[in-house]
Formats: sequence, C-alpha cells, structure tokens
Amino acid sequence: MTRAVEPRTPTVSASSVADRLADALPAGEVGDFDVSGLDRIGLPVVSADHLGDGWPRAAAVGYGATVEQARTGAYGELAEALLLHGQLRAMVPHRASYAELRAERGAAGVVDPRSLVLRAGTVVDDDEPRSWLPTVRWRTGETVLVPAEFCASAGEDLPWQDPAERLVPVITNGSGAGDTVQRAVAHGLLELLQRDGNTTAFRAMDAGVVIDLDDVRDPVTRATLDRLRSAGIDVVPKLASTGFGLVDVHVVGVDREPETPPLAVTACGEAAHPDREAALRKALLEYVSSRSRKVFSHGPLEPLRRLTPEAYWRREFARPAESQETRAFTAMREWTHLDGGQLRALLEPVVLARRSTVPFTALPTVAPGSLDDPSALLAELLHRLADFDVLVVVAPGDGAVAVKVIVPGLEAETMSYGRIAARGVERLLERDSPLVGLGAPPHDGAAPVVLDPAGRERLGGDAWLDLAGIARTVGPLYPLYREPSRHVVARSER
Repeated sequence: MTRAVEPRTPTVSASSVADRLADALPAGEVGDFDVSGLDRIGLPVVSADHLGDGWPRAAAVGYGATVEQARTGAYGELAEALLLHGQLRAMVPHRASYAELRAERGAAGVVDPRSLVLRAGTVVDDDEPRSWLPTVRWRTGETVLVPAEFCASAGEDLPWQDPAERLVPVITNGSGAGDTVQRAVAHGLLELLQRDGNTTAFRAMDAGVVIDLDDVRDPVTRATLDRLRSAGIDVVPKLASTGFGLVDVHVVGVDREPETPPLAVTACGEAAHPDREAALRKALLEYVSSRSRKVFSHGPLEPLRRLTPEAYWRREFARPAESQETRAFTAMREWTHLDGGQLRALLEPVVLARRSTVPFTALPTVAPGSLDDPSALLAELLHRLADFDVLVVVAPGDGAVAVKVIVPGLEAETMSYGRIAARGVERLLERDSPLVGLGAPPHDGAAPVVLDPAGRERLGGDAWLDLAGIARTVGPLYPLYREPSRHVVARSER
C-alpha cells in the first residue's frame, strides 16, 4: 500500500531529523510520500520534492529500514541540492588564469586543474582565464581556489559561468548534508570513495566478484535478505574494491517474476564504508530503493498518478521539463520500450556475472559501533586519506548544513565521461585492460590522459585512454551510469 503525506510548508518547530532538514530548505512548497507500492518488497522508499519561486525544482528519493530513515534521506538530498545552490549562486567568482593565481597565491592556494581527474584529451591552458571559487582545506582551514564547476552539484548553481569553459560536466559526487558539518563532510567523503572504488569495477566493467554472505550479523541486512528471498529475488552482492581499507560493494539481483515492472530488474545499490556490515546494509537498502525509484522516475505517468498525491503533479508540471544530457535521455527512452527479459539479457554478461567469490568475513571491518559517531567516522576517513588533500565548500542552513567535498586524485566517471588519472590507469593496467596504455595514443579514438606532475612521475611518463573503446564497452548499459531527470522521458512521449 502506498502511503501519501500531504504537501507541507516549512514549520517553526521540528519533531524529527527529516523535519529539521525540511525546515532548512528555502521558502516554498515541500511534500513527501512513499513510492514503495510500485514494487512488492514492502520497505519504505520516500520521494520528497520542493517547489519555490526563484529556486530550481528539486526532487529526491530516500530509503531505509523505517519510514523516518527514508524521509531523512530524501530531505537530506534536497538539502544538499538547495543549500549548496543558494550558497554558490550568491558567490562572486575569481576570474583569472591558473598561472596568475599560482603566482599570486602560491601552489598551496590554488588547485592545479590537472589534479582533478579530467576527461582524456582535455587541453588545459594555464594562461586561459576561468572562474574559481574558494574552498576550505579541511585539515588546516586555509582557503584554496578551485575551478567553479567542481564546487557545484548542478549547472544552475553557477548562473554566472559560461558552460563552455567547464573542464568537466557538473555532477553531485561529493555532496553531503546533515545536522552537523562533520556528518555532512563524512557523507561527501564516503560518496567520493565509493565512486573511486567502483568507477572501473562495476556495471560494464564488473569483474564478477560475488560476496559469499557467510556470516552477516547486521539484523536489518538479515531481515532484508530474507524479505528479498521470500519475494523470489536472488540477491547478488558484488565486491568492487577494498582500496583505503574500505568495503566498496554494489548489490544487484535476479528477479524473474513476470509481473515485475521492467525497469526494476536493472536496480543497483552501492556503498563504501570501513565497516563491512554498514557497507552491505546501505547497498542492500539502496538496491531495494532503486527498484521503486527507477519505475517512479522513468515509467509511464498514468500508473504513477494513481499512486501519488495530486499536489505532487501540480508541483511537477508547474515547470517545463529540464534540458537533458542527450545520451542519457536517448538511452533511457530506449530502455523504457524493453521488457524485463530484454533488460535482463543486457545485464547478464557482466552486471549479473559470477566469476569468483570472496567470503564476507574476509572483507575489512572495524570494531562494532566504533564509527557510529559522525566525528569519529570523519576522523577515520581523513586518516585513510592522509596522502590526499580534502577541500570543502560549506553551505550552512538553519538547523542543517550542506557541503561539496573535493579530493584531487580520487577517480570518477571514467566510463561515462572519460575522466581518468594516474591511479585509474594503474588499476586498468593491472587488469590487462585494452582501454589504457602507456606512451602516446596508438590509434584513432584514443586520447592522452591529463596528468599532473605527480601523476606523470607515478606512471613514468604519458598514458592514454581509448575513449572509443569505452563507448563500445558501455554500449546500451549507459543508463546504469547516467539517468535523465525524473519523468522527463514520460513527459516527452505524451
């Protein structure tokens, strides 16, 4: 049964973390409701959204073992987006070249764009003016300038920037929110580490390492596994990496129930954490959430309208559909015309592949409860990232805070946007991947990897990435990497 909560506007008092996060949002209409009725699992999956004059339309999905946990996650994502947007759009960027800023502030006061993991083939001109924003070097409190697009979570956060100057597409990776800045920064760091660990180790690049759940102790995980098995779903937990001593895991599943909405079979949950129990729990609950979220976000509108409050659709249709990344939109539109069997056939060769196993009890962990406090978790993550700079944009709100965390050298978006640096090259070389190599690009379709001096020293010279080979490898699986905004595909077909 789908639960619906009527739209609400921010109130003076708050009775829960979710409500405090909602009250920290800008003035406007806010609503949340449960969309788990789109699936048969029965765990809460909450959609929350915001519509306010002068603010971008924002919507999010949260999940958890309880409705309140799911609401907290949903409103946390709204806070990430809107608080950061309000902070950035009001900032005045520094307009200068990297060469000018380095001469003025020294190497420690400005980030070398080459250290930020750029698309192979990108040309960085040190004398070209660009927009820079201040961040805080977390360990020292120093101010460090970073190209503006790395500080944002969406293009509309930077209304004063010419999109043509951006070195990378603006993405949410590294965003975090919470009731304290420590919780928000730890959240952002975990997401960065998760993406770093799986960027070339899951989805189209899945190595097929299945985790044997030999001794799972977490009661929420055990109950959720039982619930999924009872629903006829074969859960397949996969290991992407144990880099930095973290467990980087993703959960997929095999669901052969004919009545399952097709997009639900493409669900995936991801997590990284020093505690294997925490990582598996989050990835499993996100897998459950993904089953409903994908149907809600990209399925036909009429069945959805029967299950959701009319006030939501009034907010949704109050704005025109956003412009989209063409490849993500086109690929998802093609997926919406496939049935469950056809989508499962796309996933079976790699996403659902089982090539080796690793015992759950062999994965890294920590003492139970030792990292429950956000400050303790943040301190542990900073310790494990001792060789990396941690830069933060802080966007405070009333009772909540959002951040965007930037860690030069952590990898992301290799298979979607062709971004890679020295560590990513090394990992693909270790797998004997034909997608990378050392030296100059050997053929058309390959491009030079952008390396800073440390990266070039690490590899002993130049490297290349086969962008054309990446496109072939990903093929029709692109919607596993980038999705269009919710309802855009369905609205386009009306």
